[in-house]
Amino acid sequence: MLPLFDTDRRRRQINLGGASSSTSHSSILDQAKLRREERIEQKRRTDSTVKVQAWWRGTKEQQRVRLELRRNLEEALDKGELLGLNTLRMLVVVNRKQTPDTTLSKWSRNLIQYGSDRVYDLFAASNDAGQSYMVLLKQALLLLLQEVARNAQLDRSVAHLDLLNSLLSSLPETGSSSSRRRIANEFMAYLLSHGFYSLLASSIHTIPVETKSSPALPLLVTLSTLPFSTLEAPSAEYTLAMQGLFIHLLTIPLLPNRLPLQTLTYLSSHLPLTKMNVLYATPSGDNSNAPSPLSEFLLDMTNTDALGAKIHLIANLLAFTPPRYSKLPGPSLAAYLRLLGDVLNIIPPGALEGPSATSSAVGTRISDDYNSDSDDDHTNIRVSIVSSFNTSAPPALPILDSRTLKRLLNLPSPTHITSILSASKSLGSSRYPLITFIYAIYGVWPSKQNDILAHLWSWNGGGLVREIWRGWVRGGGLGSNLVSLDPKASAPNADEDPWAPLLLLADLYSHGLITMGDDEFFSSDSTVMGTVSSAAHRNPLTLDEISTFTRQLLNIAWSLWMYGGDLEIDPLPSILTSAVPNPRVRLTWLEIRGKVTKCLLAINARDARKPFMPTGGWLVLNDAESNGFVEAAIFEAQELMDDFEASLEDGRKLNYLSPRLGVLNNIPFAIPFHVRVAIFRNFIHMDLAGRRTSRSVKRQQTVTIRRGSVAQDGFDHLGDADLKNPIQIVFIDQFGAEEAGIDGGGVFKEFFTSLCKEVFDTDRGLWLSNEKNELYPNPHAYATEAHSLSWYRFIGRILGKAMYEGILVDVAFAGFFLAKWLGRQSFLDDLASLDPDLYKGLVFLKHHTGDFEDLSLNFTIEVEEFGTTRTIDLIRNGSSIAVTKENRLQYIYLVCHFKLSKQIKMQSESFFEGLSEMIEPKWIRMFNQQELQILLGGVNSPIDLDDLKANTKYGGLYDPNEPTIIAFWNVVNTFDQEQRRALLRFVTSCSRPPLLGFKELVPNFAIRDAGGDQHRLPTSSTCVNLLKLPRYNDERVLRSKLLQAIMSNAGFDLS
Repeated sequence: MLPLFDTDRRRRQINLGGASSSTSHSSILDQAKLRREERIEQKRRTDSTVKVQAWWRGTKEQQRVRLELRRNLEEALDKGELLGLNTLRMLVVVNRKQTPDTTLSKWSRNLIQYGSDRVYDLFAASNDAGQSYMVLLKQALLLLLQEVARNAQLDRSVAHLDLLNSLLSSLPETGSSSSRRRIANEFMAYLLSHGFYSLLASSIHTIPVETKSSPALPLLVTLSTLPFSTLEAPSAEYTLAMQGLFIHLLTIPLLPNRLPLQTLTYLSSHLPLTKMNVLYATPSGDNSNAPSPLSEFLLDMTNTDALGAKIHLIANLLAFTPPRYSKLPGPSLAAYLRLLGDVLNIIPPGALEGPSATSSAVGTRISDDYNSDSDDDHTNIRVSIVSSFNTSAPPALPILDSRTLKRLLNLPSPTHITSILSASKSLGSSRYPLITFIYAIYGVWPSKQNDILAHLWSWNGGGLVREIWRGWVRGGGLGSNLVSLDPKASAPNADEDPWAPLLLLADLYSHGLITMGDDEFFSSDSTVMGTVSSAAHRNPLTLDEISTFTRQLLNIAWSLWMYGGDLEIDPLPSILTSAVPNPRVRLTWLEIRGKVTKCLLAINARDARKPFMPTGGWLVLNDAESNGFVEAAIFEAQELMDDFEASLEDGRKLNYLSPRLGVLNNIPFAIPFHVRVAIFRNFIHMDLAGRRTSRSVKRQQTVTIRRGSVAQDGFDHLGDADLKNPIQIVFIDQFGAEEAGIDGGGVFKEFFTSLCKEVFDTDRGLWLSNEKNELYPNPHAYATEAHSLSWYRFIGRILGKAMYEGILVDVAFAGFFLAKWLGRQSFLDDLASLDPDLYKGLVFLKHHTGDFEDLSLNFTIEVEEFGTTRTIDLIRNGSSIAVTKENRLQYIYLVCHFKLSKQIKMQSESFFEGLSEMIEPKWIRMFNQQELQILLGGVNSPIDLDDLKANTKYGGLYDPNEPTIIAFWNVVNTFDQEQRRALLRFVTSCSRPPLLGFKELVPNFAIRDAGGDQHRLPTSSTCVNLLKLPRYNDERVLRSKLLQAIMSNAGFDLS
């Protein structure tokens, strides 16, 4: 049987479950999402198409309607229907677009012919149409002003301005109307709220500066003053108009130069300067929290244009306001000064100096940095009063026209400041804006600061200084105590920052003390001649007032130095905040501290030369608190030594870790002198210990010194030696043999004494002496040669070695030279010790009231060297600059600076370079000039025999009751001071007693018996302060032998 199918052929496979699919679940979802997004995009496109088509149809319809309205408007205007409601509606609608339309010009020209009274007649009837007219006319007036702002030089702009002046004037052309003022005020209020003065300013900007003949200028100026004749002064609209005038119109560059004379005169007479008291009011009425336009203007520092507007505001105000100072009411003058101060505070220091100010001021600036004696220019600290701090970078300065700069330079001029001070009498008790204004001026013009301070100092015989002290500083609360201080409790006005007057007074005294002589400083109203000149130069405050002021400054400085380690960190330490409240002056805490410290240094220098402060007036710590201060200061110094590199990298860390060291280096007079001496010695001991730790101490160096060439051998052998290491001196006598004696310190003292005698001999040419036999470097040219400067450096190193070892030096230095050690300023009275004749001449010049031309003085000084006289300019082109009444203080300062500082600058620097190699400069800065002299040579006072006797030790057969000792003290008691000093020098190598009495002499003064030989002279061992006294039987023999020994000036081998 044959099969029905071919079994060998492959059978077809049929899947009854449907077609297989490899699509996953996620891909299905993605496809659904994609289709949904396609539908959404399609719908968006459809909707957009509908909107575009609708907009297009609307635009076309608007164009059609506008064209139709314009045709209708043209027909109405041709028919003379100027004031119909439909006409006004069509006028507003057609001209709302930005491009100007001729219908507005046609309407304004035709309406001028009708007169403004026809417009105001529309409001005579009380009906609903009046309100519609009001709305439409306001918009029409705004349209006119906007078109003028596009280009004020067009003919139609002049017509618009004519119409605006006519409609906004409250005076009717014919008859009278009580309602006209009200309607005009409504028009004006609307325009003010829609940028009235901004549009006027834009209009003036479209006219070139030199195009004074433009007919639009008089109309624009008249229009700008209309608000002040129609609006009431206390109203919010009046305030808004005043602020708009100052913000927009008076900020136009070269505004006075743009106007013809007649228009300028009109503007000057119609400016509402007597109502400037409303400037700082809030024009928003009930919403007192909203910032005023003036506040926004002052805070806007976003770009150069914003800064330029403020500068031009000052320049324009200086063109219009000064002639009316005397007529300004007190509140208006206060607002004016406040505005100038606020604007000036925004301007960077020196921005308005002018191109030649920097170069011209290089040699003329009177340095008032009492902590620096450098000839270099100093950066002035700038003070300004602000309501907030903005740390963002200031915008770039605008390019100013020379006419603007010239006008601005009138602001810091003496004439202008005098007029301000004279007019400020109208301020009455509210003269605080005057203080802030003064701060702002010399902040912007640093080169004028000293001239300004000098003028303020002498104005009204020091009356302003007294007023600042008695009106603000004395009762301001600042510095009354060290802690728990509330400055607002006793301040005259809680809204007035007490810092501003205090810092201004500090600046004034820092400046005034530079050229104020002691006779003037200690003078009073009853002791000085009653001339204008003497009144201008005497001390404005009494000594009691200065003492109180000084104590306030000292309390502030103490708080800022002791608790001010985090002065740059906010918030401040709580104890500092309670003692010294946050100021509102634009100064960092470090700058404030610098100002206060500088004034304190100036007053302390005066008190150190001629004391006037009460006993203990400079001290903050008592003796009980001093011990803890010493320990803490030493600990701080040790911490800094351990972390020296980190301290150098982080200055704030240095201040934070060492507040007591900051006190010692900046206001050391707050700490008792004996405490500072103890700290000084401890610093040296720490330095020695540190050298031992670092293995810097080397073996003792032996140096041979010939008796006849002590200075030269010392210079040759010790010029570059490490003097902090032990040095053994071996003397060679005149026969070439070594002198007997082992140097245990005393031989070096003997060497040092002989060295000082040679190097400080004025016949050598390195030093000169004044009438008090005080030494200072020779100012002669050869003293500045390299070899001479090397000697000064060597002498500085040797003196440093003496201070390091505690050896007293029997040499007195002039006070002005000691000031160079401290890097501090010298004074006019210091010149008296150097050149009495020149000093008397400068004092005469300072008080001279006659004709200065008769004196024939200029800014030069004559110097005689090598038999020839040469003239040196004190400032650039000084020979062509005459000395006048105005610049005489500057001349006096420059002469003093030249004689006391500049002539000996190189010598002093070389000397101090050597001294600094041995003694850290910061250690020396713990003392003033007088204290430094005591530290060097002991107390220059009579020798107290009772103190010496009480602190004398006895050896051998001697005791206090031994007959030779009794005879010795009887003999010494008959000595005069010169003989007593010779005895002290014979035993200790120094003729002056120790700083703090003979109890501090180490080792103590001692007397030991030297046998019974009646012919032997007394001898000494200066290394141990020992007197070897034979047992003389007769008091007359003892006296004769003792005088012979101490006056013989024998060498060390005498013992």
